Amino acid sequence: WIRKELDQAGLWDVPTRNIWFASLACAVAGLLVALMVSGQLIFGLIAAVAASAIPIAFLRSRVTRRRREFSEAWPHAVDNLTSAIRAGLSLPEALIALAETGPEALKPSFLVFAQEYQSTGRFADALSVLKHQLSDPVGDRIVESLRIAREVGGGDIAHMMRTLSSFLREDMRTRAELEARQSWTVSGARLAVAAPWVILIMMASGSTGLAAFSTPMGA
Repeated sequence: WIRKELDQAGLWDVPTRNIWFASLACAVAGLLVALMVSGQLIFGLIAAVAASAIPIAFLRSRVTRRRREFSEAWPHAVDNLTSAIRAGLSLPEALIALAETGPEALKPSFLVFAQEYQSTGRFADALSVLKHQLSDPVGDRIVESLRIAREVGGGDIAHMMRTLSSFLREDMRTRAELEARQSWTVSGARLAVAAPWVILIMMASGSTGLAAFSTPMGA
C-alpha cells in the first residue's frame, strides 16, 4: 500500500524502504524530544508513535494535493485533446501534443508517454505507462476510454471527448460543493483529534503531578 501511495503522489522513483526509514527517524526524534521535555518514558513512547506517522501523513497530503491539481487540469486537457483530434491529428499525436500544450500538472506524465511511444511505437504499452505515471482515478477512466476508442475505431472520438469533458466539469463542481459543505465538519474533526495532544503536551511540560505518570497506574 505504501508503493501505491508513492505512485499516486508522483514519487515513482522513491523506494518504499525510505518511508520506513523516515518513520523510524521521526519516531526516534520524537522519543528524544519528549524525554528531554518531560523526563518520562511513557511520554517519550507516545511521542514516538505519533511522530512515526508524520511521513505517512505527508505522503497522503501530497496524494490529496496532486489529485486536486489533476481534477482541475483534466477538463482542459480533454478539451485540448478534442481540439487536436478535430484538427486532424491522430490519437497518439494528440496525446503527445499534450506534453507541450497540456496543463502544467499533466505535462510530465504525457512527456513520458511521448517518449515511450516514440521509442517503441506500441500505443497500448505507452497507454499502460501513462496510466501508471498518472496513478489517478480520473486518469484511469480516460486512458481506458482512449484504449477502447483506439481498438474499436470510428469517428466519434471527438464527441466522446466532449461528453467526457462535460462530465468531468460537472464532477468537479459537485466535489467543490460537497467540500464546501463539509468544511466545518472537517475542521471540527481536526480540533477533536488535536485537543488530546494539546492536553498531553501541557501535562508533559508541567511539573505538577508529572511524577505520577512514571508509575504503572499513571502509564
